[in-house]
Amino acid sequence: MSEGLEAVLGRLVGLLKSRGETVATAESLTGGLVGAALTDVPGVSAVYRGGVIVYATDLKAKLAGVPDDLLAAVGPVHPDTAAALATGVRERLGATYGLATTGVAGPDPQAGVEAGTVYVAAAGPDAVEVRKLELSGDRTAIRRGSVQAVLELAVAVVAEELD
Repeated sequence: MSEGLEAVLGRLVGLLKSRGETVATAESLTGGLVGAALTDVPGVSAVYRGGVIVYATDLKAKLAGVPDDLLAAVGPVHPDTAAALATGVRERLGATYGLATTGVAGPDPQAGVEAGTVYVAAAGPDAVEVRKLELSGDRTAIRRGSVQAVLELAVAVVAEELD
């Protein structure tokens, strides 16, 4: 873990703990890396409900609640899909916040979407925010960049709801 990632994790877990709130994760291209990063933080069990790895498109619907018609219309790598993943995992796992990652880690494009195209989302009680990333590098770099980005987005969304 980079120091930057440790700081983001510490801030996120600290904010959630101070407010008695929780988080859950729905991960596609990151394959559990977000959950792994969170569970590296001592005491995270007070705030992390759990996560689902929804690598296959059909599991995005079955496990995370993404509407089948949305997946049919826009596919698995789309901002609306990321938003639905975050909202669905939040609801299904009973968390205050839901985080989601979906994208193409590469090396090859998938369904016409270039490698490095990633959407991260954070859903809270009042809003859902999605960010599009255009990352470069190998699969490892793209996946690590996605983890950092979704956790940074989570901190922003949780802190925003303080105001």
